[in-house]
Amino acid sequence: MLNKKIVEKKLTSKTYTPKVLKELYKIFNLRTKQEKQKLRKILLELISEGKIYKDSKGKYRPLKDNLAIGTLELTRNGTLAFVWTESGDEIAIPAEKLGNALHKDKVLVEIIGKWYDLPEGKVIKVIERGLKKIVGTFQPRGRFAFIIPDDPKIQYDFYVPVEYFNNAKPGVKVVAEIVKYPSPTRNPVAKVIEVLGYSDDPSTDFPTIVVKHDLPVEFPEKVLKEVAKIPEKVTPKDLKGRRDFRNEIIVTIDGADAKDFDDAVNVKKLQNGNYLLGVHIADVSYYVKEGTELDKEAFKRGTSVYLVDRVIPMLPFKLSHGICSLVQGEDRLVMSLLMELNKEGEVVDFEVTPGVIRSYRRLIYDDVNALFSGDKEAYRKIGDLKEQLFLMKELKDILRNARRKRGAILDIEGGEVKIILDEKGHTIDIIPRYRGEAEVIIEEFMIKANETIAEIFNNFDLPFVYRVHEQPDPDTILQLKNYLSALGINFKLPKKIQPKLLQELLEKTEGHPLRSSIERLLVRSMKRAVYSSTNIGHFGLASYAYTHFTSPIRRYPDLVVHRLIRNFLKTNGKLTKKKIKELNKKLTKIAVHSSKRERTADEAEWDYTALKKIDYISRHIGDVFDVVVTSVTKFGLFVEIIDKYISGLIHVSTMNDYYIYNEEKSILIGERKGKIYKIGDKLKAKVIKADKTRMQIDFEIYNEEENKSNIN
Repeated sequence: MLNKKIVEKKLTSKTYTPKVLKELYKIFNLRTKQEKQKLRKILLELISEGKIYKDSKGKYRPLKDNLAIGTLELTRNGTLAFVWTESGDEIAIPAEKLGNALHKDKVLVEIIGKWYDLPEGKVIKVIERGLKKIVGTFQPRGRFAFIIPDDPKIQYDFYVPVEYFNNAKPGVKVVAEIVKYPSPTRNPVAKVIEVLGYSDDPSTDFPTIVVKHDLPVEFPEKVLKEVAKIPEKVTPKDLKGRRDFRNEIIVTIDGADAKDFDDAVNVKKLQNGNYLLGVHIADVSYYVKEGTELDKEAFKRGTSVYLVDRVIPMLPFKLSHGICSLVQGEDRLVMSLLMELNKEGEVVDFEVTPGVIRSYRRLIYDDVNALFSGDKEAYRKIGDLKEQLFLMKELKDILRNARRKRGAILDIEGGEVKIILDEKGHTIDIIPRYRGEAEVIIEEFMIKANETIAEIFNNFDLPFVYRVHEQPDPDTILQLKNYLSALGINFKLPKKIQPKLLQELLEKTEGHPLRSSIERLLVRSMKRAVYSSTNIGHFGLASYAYTHFTSPIRRYPDLVVHRLIRNFLKTNGKLTKKKIKELNKKLTKIAVHSSKRERTADEAEWDYTALKKIDYISRHIGDVFDVVVTSVTKFGLFVEIIDKYISGLIHVSTMNDYYIYNEEKSILIGERKGKIYKIGDKLKAKVIKADKTRMQIDFEIYNEEENKSNIN
């Protein structure tokens, strides 16, 4: 009986010589249409898994040690790309070694050397095209046109013959289907399939982001059919084997605009002086069964995407806003983690159990923060919960101090903003978001829950999905040191970087006008946190084991962790060697895929926010803002509008002198007048241009005295 194991063994054996498909039919003695179809399916799976590849002559070959298959991702400047393999390995590809490959293509790569700590490769073959559509600006050139892609990672302009114009007008934003891919002598060809409108129309923002990042919006019919069978209420049979917490005062605390509630909490003071912290997480895995169409779609999406004015959910609304959401006053199924914590913030005992809760109150961060500050209106609204909330604050302080002592990075705000839109989608204001005590309470409780769950699996040495964060590269920390030196902030750089050092740096720069830029640079200097089936710890949190357990409504890895917990409770952590091997293989694939989907979601969210910021500033052309210099280059000053986190460039050509760039000190010096511009300078700058397509904002320095003399 033909199966994948037999085919893989044959094609990777030492005696096998590469064969075309017809020859493989003979080798495996396949005669019927169904048998041949099965082989083709197996071959596609083996190619997808990176076990074999099909060469230019149609022969199926095993992958040698110097070959790899993965997905190509270009950097924004187009000079470098990275290939991510199924196992999570990363290969650097210089632009000149890309061949005809495009961003998001699945490619076969030959390893040819080293690029810093990574292997360097060149693209041998495009196995599968990743891009099917593009979004960009339509630019006619007589009897043909070009589409200039919005995504800077796409290194080609797309040729459009006249018969593919589809009534597009010059300068409009369009969605186009790729008809022909690039060759060594020709640009790719595209066909306009949808005219979105002009880029200054905010209604073009959402479809632009959806196409650019290939985000799945609508759920397939087969998924919705499965969802329709899920009950809207918790039934008595759902309660079997569950702890009943419905008489406990358990609350959710979220932002005012939150729609899905994955986590609820409660805290009690025990007679021995310890605290009992309950973290109750929506039991999504009870409803989303492994292998169903709903599960496959959730895996494909990987995460919900939260945009300024909408969400693209991982799960259909019936689950994410309905039966799984821990709404006030409704019975909901949960996976509960009860932790007994001492006065040092250590977990001295814990219990994990399926449960049922009835959320006592849906609390809002602003109201809780107002209660803590003594606001009478907040007391009128939620004063009946004052004792519980102040106990939560007390425990939060203990947990936070414990993390500070062990050296975790605590104080990164991240420069987040709240963008306020009008009914047409135009940005009317941008307001900084600040975390209050209530936000930090939930953050600390969720971190402690995630650590506790991860430690269980780490201590039992069982297959698991960890959230890991590597140590930063010394080179990137050196760049941070040089940046801070330019600001007059000095700190010693030890051989081994500890998170405690970076936390001390954040405390040192508290109140600095460039605090948000320092935070963002510090984040960029550290490696990205990812999912992994191998535990290497979490540098930023100073955790030896960490996971994501607390948001299964919106993150697929959390859903998988819940399944692993359920299986752990059922088997008492006892697994066969065969099962452990199978699980490790599956979890590696889930971790790599989830990390990719998270990165895509982040980029979509950043791009959408950037479009809304440019929309705001485009209606302030000619206006003057207070800005701070965040970076100095030979071609000008990068500046940021204070409290709005809107960045742009003051090009050196608009400045009133010939400026020389001193790279060592990171300053610009005026040749005639001797004026010096450095990082941290506060200026007044006038907005002169805002381009949504290129996502660029241009400023010029506003000199009040010069402006007065020009008027006179």
